[in-house]
Amino acid sequence: MADHPYRGQRAALATLHGKARALAPPLQRRLGLIVEPVAIDTDSFGTFTGSTPRTGTAAATALAKARAGMAASGLPLGIASEGSFGPHPWLPFGAAGVETLGFVDAGRGLELTLSAVSRRTNFAHHDVQHGEDLEPFLARAGFPAHALVVKGTDGNAMTTGVADRATLSRFAEPGTRLETDMRAHLNPTRMAAIRALAARLATQLACLCPACTCPGWGQTDVERGLPCSSCGSATQGVQAIIDGCSACRHQQSRPRPDGVTAAEPANCDWCNP
Repeated sequence: MADHPYRGQRAALATLHGKARALAPPLQRRLGLIVEPVAIDTDSFGTFTGSTPRTGTAAATALAKARAGMAASGLPLGIASEGSFGPHPWLPFGAAGVETLGFVDAGRGLELTLSAVSRRTNFAHHDVQHGEDLEPFLARAGFPAHALVVKGTDGNAMTTGVADRATLSRFAEPGTRLETDMRAHLNPTRMAAIRALAARLATQLACLCPACTCPGWGQTDVERGLPCSSCGSATQGVQAIIDGCSACRHQQSRPRPDGVTAAEPANCDWCNP
């Protein structure tokens, strides 16, 4: 976009883990925004090994990292990411990853966050038993392309970033726990998820607010009350999308994109109490 407000501007990317490889190309290609890595201590906001717990939400942490990168670099724009991993919210026995991006434009008073849930994660752990074959777990974890963490019986990390069998055999003794190393530079699956979310961020930043022309116009909420196709009563179904601006708070409503205008009676509290 030749006339976008961010063309030729620089944004500080707070990262220790090479995330510019994923974040920079979509933002440069779509907006002309130049992403500059800033090596601040992002581990102080929380670590995957648990040695430093995260104290806030993923969105708040991503924004805090972005502001820290801005402070360290003196740039008025900042970006950062935060990942969360655990059991899938609705698929039994499945794992899920949630990536969150935070973007801050101090001059415009803009603070924007985007998140995405994905089943495409290698997040897993395995307790090492005497004489067992570790190959099935290593294959699921994507080792050695994806690195591992080895924890001792006390639950503390003995070593991180294990990406070769010699190191693994030295530390993986009976009683230890193997965990996937979820730091982005050692986890190609996670890096791909960050890249996909960066493309979504670029798309939203490309949209300008119709009221104040600030970048970042997009969905902020939904309007519920989709009428029942049988009795016409309002249901909990979404009937409209609310777009908004994080800077000036202007909002507009638009129809849901799939064209659905009525809810099934099975989803109505009156028809199916």
